Amino acid sequence: MSEHHDQSSREVAPLPFSRKRLRSLGFTAAAVACLVAAWGIFSRDEDARAVAKWTDDAAIPTVSIVHPKKETAGQEIVMPGNVRAWNSAPVYARVSGYLTAWNFDYGAQVKKGQVLAEIDTPDLDAQFSAAKAKLKSAEAVVKVRDAEARFADSTFARWHDAPKGVVSVQEMQSKQADYESGVARLSAARADVAVAQADVDRLQALEGFKHVTAPFDGIVTARETDIGALINAGSGIGGGSGPELFRVADVHKMRVYVKVPQRMASSISVGMKAQLHLPQYPNRTFDATVTNTSSAINVTSRTLRVEMHADNPDGLLQPGTFAEVHWNGTIDPDLVHIPASALLFREHGLEVAVVGPDDKIALRHITLGRNLDVEVEVLQGLSPSDRVVDSPPDALASGDLVRIADKSTTDEKTAAR
Repeated sequence: MSEHHDQSSREVAPLPFSRKRLRSLGFTAAAVACLVAAWGIFSRDEDARAVAKWTDDAAIPTVSIVHPKKETAGQEIVMPGNVRAWNSAPVYARVSGYLTAWNFDYGAQVKKGQVLAEIDTPDLDAQFSAAKAKLKSAEAVVKVRDAEARFADSTFARWHDAPKGVVSVQEMQSKQADYESGVARLSAARADVAVAQADVDRLQALEGFKHVTAPFDGIVTARETDIGALINAGSGIGGGSGPELFRVADVHKMRVYVKVPQRMASSISVGMKAQLHLPQYPNRTFDATVTNTSSAINVTSRTLRVEMHADNPDGLLQPGTFAEVHWNGTIDPDLVHIPASALLFREHGLEVAVVGPDDKIALRHITLGRNLDVEVEVLQGLSPSDRVVDSPPDALASGDLVRIADKSTTDEKTAAR
């Protein structure tokens, strides 16, 4: 019984771990810990390399490129022009007074010499009356002086023809002096008449200016006065500074003025035909012909002033109108078009960013021609084979490495333009 109990006790009691087994477990745990640490270090290195690569990739900007387009057809030159009347004149008052009537309003057709307005001039009328009275007085004096001179002449003739010894020399000299004095007084009186007559003529001419007349056949394009207005003599006449009363324009034919840039001045010649496009007549054009140029370049704007003439039988062309002037010129072999969005305005002037063969940026100076709204003409600095950055970032600089956007996307943007 006791032997059986001892045997059961030996079977239930746990067996202690051996030293060798414990050592093995320790080595295993250490190996696992090393593997975990190594994996963590490796993962961190991979993440760091991925972040560095992503940072480097993000630092390279992606850009869209466009190729400059060359003119393929005859180059049409389009420039702004100003339409002017064949003749245009402001009409001022030559005398001061009060406007009593105006006979034509703006838009009216008038003939040369027709009375546009009438002015009441009480001061001038008083001066004219006084001048006429002074003239009559001077003429009366001339009559008296003439009678005196005739009497002195006849008296001197009698004394001069008297026999010797009858009239003394002193008496004859006295009669001669009377005669000469009478002639001098007559000459002075006649001079006074001439002065008085000149004053009357002057005032009579001014009296004629009480009627404001049209200087030539045309249209009244402005009326700047009304009945009862105080009128002052204007346009510097006699020191006057009065305002413009009317403006009359001759519109049977029109003058069109264009400022042509210096680079295109050689393309313009006398006799060249052009078409005028007016905003108010979008479906109609008007013919014009180059008649003369200023033959000199304006030093301020560097442009050549060109004058064209256009017939205006139906009166549709109006003075002061803006017109687009279209004419065909020769093709410039160096001229290309690029989008206006490709321009860079830098401190050194106008530039564009060009992508080189190594995908690095080169900033290039260009010379612009006309502004064509969404596009601009480039006269110098680009060729059709260049790769120009469209909408370049502001921070883009020479030498920067760039990544070109998907070619299909770039082609779509180019086609859309």
